[in-house]
Amino acid sequence: MILAILLFTVLTLLYSFSFMRGKPKLTQYYSCIILTAMASILAVLSNNLILLLVFWGFLGLTLFLLINMSNNAEVIAKKTFIIVGGSDALMLLGIGIIYYITGSFQMDSIRLELNNGLIVFSYICIAIAAFAKAGAMPFHSWIPDCAKDAPVPVVAYLPASLDKLLGIYLLARISLDLFVMNQAMNILLMLVGAFTIIAAVMMALVQHNMKRLLGYHAVSQVGYMVLGIGTGNPIGIAGGIFHMLNHAVYKSCLFLDAGNVEQKTGTTELDRLGGLSKAMPLTYISALIASLSISGIPPFNGFFSKWMVYQGVIEQLQNSNFTVRAISALCLIVAIFGSGLTLASFMKLLHATFLGQPANRQTGKPANDVSWPMWLPCIILAIICVIFGVFANQIPLKIFIFPAVGSVSFIGTWYAGISTLLIIIGLILGLIIFKFKVLKPVIRQSDTFVGGEKLELGETRVSGTEFYNTIQEFAVLKSCYAKAEKGYFDIYEQGKNLIFGIGKFFQYLHNGILPTYLVWTLLGMVGLFLTLLR
Repeated sequence: MILAILLFTVLTLLYSFSFMRGKPKLTQYYSCIILTAMASILAVLSNNLILLLVFWGFLGLTLFLLINMSNNAEVIAKKTFIIVGGSDALMLLGIGIIYYITGSFQMDSIRLELNNGLIVFSYICIAIAAFAKAGAMPFHSWIPDCAKDAPVPVVAYLPASLDKLLGIYLLARISLDLFVMNQAMNILLMLVGAFTIIAAVMMALVQHNMKRLLGYHAVSQVGYMVLGIGTGNPIGIAGGIFHMLNHAVYKSCLFLDAGNVEQKTGTTELDRLGGLSKAMPLTYISALIASLSISGIPPFNGFFSKWMVYQGVIEQLQNSNFTVRAISALCLIVAIFGSGLTLASFMKLLHATFLGQPANRQTGKPANDVSWPMWLPCIILAIICVIFGVFANQIPLKIFIFPAVGSVSFIGTWYAGISTLLIIIGLILGLIIFKFKVLKPVIRQSDTFVGGEKLELGETRVSGTEFYNTIQEFAVLKSCYAKAEKGYFDIYEQGKNLIFGIGKFFQYLHNGILPTYLVWTLLGMVGLFLTLLR
């Protein structure tokens, strides 16, 4: 965790030196980045629950300040602060219950079985704090909004990487160390994970803004982590933790790529982009690798961690309880289907941004790629995606994951090295055939595959995003999308409506008419007398 925090801090600072140049409040910005890194490390190292809570709450403050660096992000910063801060209050309540039961705040001396309602309630309170930090549903709505309006380095640093690491770290710590999980709680985690996967990826499919699309995928991928931990077996838990690390790598890379596109074109609206692969080759290559990684395509890191989570769920299918087997089968189907929809989403993103025809051939394409401080972090993260996939057993699993979980056994094995070697051999053979004309190929050049087919005068450009709009017209999904747009599934909006509704009720009672006040005074006195007489 500490190595990952330091890595993302260094890459974010390097990227920010160029992206944030000329922006206001830079002293506040860099101070908050450094303080966030320090507080994150101290939270990870804390063995005392009170210290963990202090640093955890401080991270909520720096998150608010960093999001608010953008001129139009005040509302989103407030929304984030309320959701994360509200969950922190529940975390405080859960810790208070733990102290009431055990008389200790030391994490290494606490081991509670979920055998009564009070202990279960304390676990759920702390788990909600982890869900809100990581962005699991229904505490997710701040992430897509933040992704669209906050500064790109902030989004890549916090919602995309550090917040995911810390949220899932906390969930893993309480599930593996502080509490002894039972079957019911594991099933609850699996259902939360499966629902988060499918609901968020369905929302991502219909997004037209690159950053908002990535924001919903940042939510969807949390589902795999929660699902893996919820399996309760070593391979699933290791897969969930490994996916936590992998997601931070490729999602941070994708957000930084989005920042590169925004820096050069002035927009991240997919309908207004296209054909950027020639002008921004390094950004395109890193985005392509990260997109394949998040979609679970071998031999990249995202495939390996998802494959481990699948194995954890498959192991649950061997349970003697029919209900557990049925729920596990449903979760497995949802997880695999969600991965397919993720690939469909990133096919849209890559086509609309880098491969499709530009919205405006005169002004739509930049002359060159971004400066090296902006493309270098993307390339480094893309290289990690490859290394953590090809050498998963030798490097990340052996060094970082297995020592924390232990007793991990694979149901089946997949050798990334052999697959990668065959891919490289195929590419080399293809290059030899092409370069030395072994088969005497007919070579032609065309802009169709990079930049889209050229249109004749009067023809209509197809952006690639319209195809996905038809999903919203399905009878089953149409009402769900309509309600989602109105905030029916946003816990912040519903909470706000509830609070304002209560306020309006008391405003109605507090109408300024003297006889009404006298009636309420009389009723209050009657209630007080009845209480005293009792």
